[in-house]
Amino acid sequence: MNRMEQIRYLNRILLEELPEYRSQAEQIPQEEAAQRRLLRSLMNLRPPMPLHKDFLEVQDALLSAEREEKGIIEGGALLASPAHPKIAIWQGDITRLRVDAIVNAANSTLLGCFCPCHGCIDNAIHSAAGLQLRDECNRIMTAQGRPEPTGRAKLTRGYHLPAKYILHTVGPIVQGNVTERDRENLRSCYRSCMELAAEKGLESVAFCCISTGEFHFPNREAAEIAVDTVTKSLQAPTSIRKVIFNVFKDTDANIYRNLFRAN
Repeated sequence: MNRMEQIRYLNRILLEELPEYRSQAEQIPQEEAAQRRLLRSLMNLRPPMPLHKDFLEVQDALLSAEREEKGIIEGGALLASPAHPKIAIWQGDITRLRVDAIVNAANSTLLGCFCPCHGCIDNAIHSAAGLQLRDECNRIMTAQGRPEPTGRAKLTRGYHLPAKYILHTVGPIVQGNVTERDRENLRSCYRSCMELAAEKGLESVAFCCISTGEFHFPNREAAEIAVDTVTKSLQAPTSIRKVIFNVFKDTDANIYRNLFRAN
């Protein structure tokens, strides 16, 4: 199959599983970009259910090719801060980083974002990893039997990401002024991810800016907590040799760079 054939095949299978979206899908232009966006939307909307081998073979081929085309960034090659030899800052798409684990700012269901093509990191990670990720998260949450608490961490495979694993953590949702409980919950997110990564013997971790987007934690204060918590974690014996603070927006890039210059 060429790419367009792959996309159309996957869309057809998903619309058989989700017939309620068929009429909307019929209005989508037939050009490749529009059909690929439809595919991402359907993947976002699809609830956890058995995954068929034929579907997965085509999905896996498509996502693997897209991963290579986007380009893989070797986390180990990123230059560390002179003040913190185990810490680096990198601005870009976290789904391009080859590290032992990237951190996903998840919601309490831990199943990914169900809003089609939403701009959150949870959506981006699940979309790039493939539907197997939602399936694994569903098994974890079914066994747990309750929503994921704020400040904890869970580990899954990375599937079609360059990263081997994904650390999922639920950050605090800020409503109004930031409280001390919000601050401690955010610290707990970073500590939990560092502790779980070390427990699994991982050597490199890339953090996103937890809670600063849809969850409204002020960017600078969140960065200060992130840097302080991770720096303290690295002072203890740990398998982790490199931590990358991944930023996407210029605002966050400037905040982190200024923090490291100040230190």
